[in-house]
Amino acid sequence: MAVKDLLKHVQDLGIKKDRLDAFKIGDTVDVHVKIVEGEKERIQIFSGIVISRKGGGLNESFTVRRLVGNEGVERVFPLHSPVIDKIESKKSGKTRRAKLYYLRDRIGKATRLAEQLDENGDAVKPRASAVAPRKKEEKAEPKAEAKAEKK
Repeated sequence: MAVKDLLKHVQDLGIKKDRLDAFKIGDTVDVHVKIVEGEKERIQIFSGIVISRKGGGLNESFTVRRLVGNEGVERVFPLHSPVIDKIESKKSGKTRRAKLYYLRDRIGKATRLAEQLDENGDAVKPRASAVAPRKKEEKAEPKAEAKAEKK
């Protein structure tokens, strides 16, 4: 029993909590990867669409796919790896599947995913907060109050 608790404690130390909900399947992401060349270290950005997430806990990984000169390039990243500097979500894609392997057969514009929209028809911002969106009527009232204050 103590060994299991110790193992769980060590795994919890290695998990980077800010990466757990940073993106989801179908999002266009920029993965900042640390590259070591000799003694120098630099950051290289790999940008593409997340087509899968698998595993759990410390062993979770995700696959990013992009097109380079009409040739598909996929790269699998361990989610909690120290090699990854940060993950930026650029655009949220609308999907109905957990794995987007069907994108492998598509080329050109066919690889694009529809952008995810909220109730107002606005694009969903990546890593959006859980705060309820304001109604359009509420947006118009502050402007009218500001004009009244100027007079």
